[in-house]
Amino acid sequence: MEQFFCNYGLNPAFLDQINKSKLSVTGVDFEGEVRVVELSDHPFYVATLFLPQVASNPETPHPLIVSYLEAAVAFQTQRSS
Repeated sequence: MEQFFCNYGLNPAFLDQINKSKLSVTGVDFEGEVRVVELSDHPFYVATLFLPQVASNPETPHPLIVSYLEAAVAFQTQRSS
């Protein structure tokens, strides 16, 4: 469950095209509206229509923020090798 402050969304007319591409719908709201997409062939590409930083703090960081930081560290480590 995430807070949602966006007035935008995915035009349903393009959902079939998106599902046939490398872009995957990975999160929807209670009405089935797309809220999260990911790019399958990218190490970390996530687009959300919610604000993970709102639910994040130093003691309990949001899992999406943690995953982003882990991906950044892995990328830098790989790049430095």
